[in-house]
Amino acid sequence: MTDRRRRFEAQALPHLDAAYNLARWLARPPLDADDIVQDAVLRAWRAFDQVRGEDVKPWLLTIVRNCFRTAAGQAGRGRDVPLPESFEAELVDSAPDPEAVALQRDSGRQLDGMLAALAPDFREILVLREMEDMSYGDIARILEIPIGTVMSRLARARAQLKENWHLAEGGRHVLQ
Repeated sequence: MTDRRRRFEAQALPHLDAAYNLARWLARPPLDADDIVQDAVLRAWRAFDQVRGEDVKPWLLTIVRNCFRTAAGQAGRGRDVPLPESFEAELVDSAPDPEAVALQRDSGRQLDGMLAALAPDFREILVLREMEDMSYGDIARILEIPIGTVMSRLARARAQLKENWHLAEGGRHVLQ
């Protein structure tokens, strides 16, 4: 095994789950996300010698985002494809109580649906910050936008998600 391969496996491969998570939220269908991640890992391998001492996760997620943009055929905008009716969130059951598990799954599906209903720019920023725990600086580099824009988009995305949640909790259906 070459030194380059060892470094790639040690530095890039631990972030495959984050790459898939971002690709899934951008592309939505799991098969599309698989293709995007596969393309991104191949591109990352080819360009790995160019990485110098920086955190590999933001670099890899930038490649995932660019692969999505290329696959979507749009310059800088994600396609807004509705979720299939059969979409179910994968939840880890921590409670043995079936009622609690059912309520948790319902809330998870509702939250997934609300997140999916957000504009692509808002969804993307929430996934990177809240699910992938990326710093504002890393998000700014991945999305190629100023940190101030990251903060304002994140605030607007959180506000929209909160508003949708409150509307849904009040008995009004926000999602279709």
